[in-house]
Amino acid sequence: MTQEKSDLLTAGAIAKELGVSGAVISKAIKTLDLKPELKKGACSYYSKQTMMKIKSSLK
Repeated sequence: MTQEKSDLLTAGAIAKELGVSGAVISKAIKTLDLKPELKKGACSYYSKQTMMKIKSSLK
């Protein structure tokens, strides 16, 4: 289970990885109607595959 959690990213981490603002990522998540893989408190965690979907939608 620890392995799975280490592969998950927050919207902020995705923004940093892709070099865009958090607002751009949040808008893409809402537009694509993406659901988090894991929700812990107020934080939502997304998979690398979700990050790739977001990245392709930004082009």
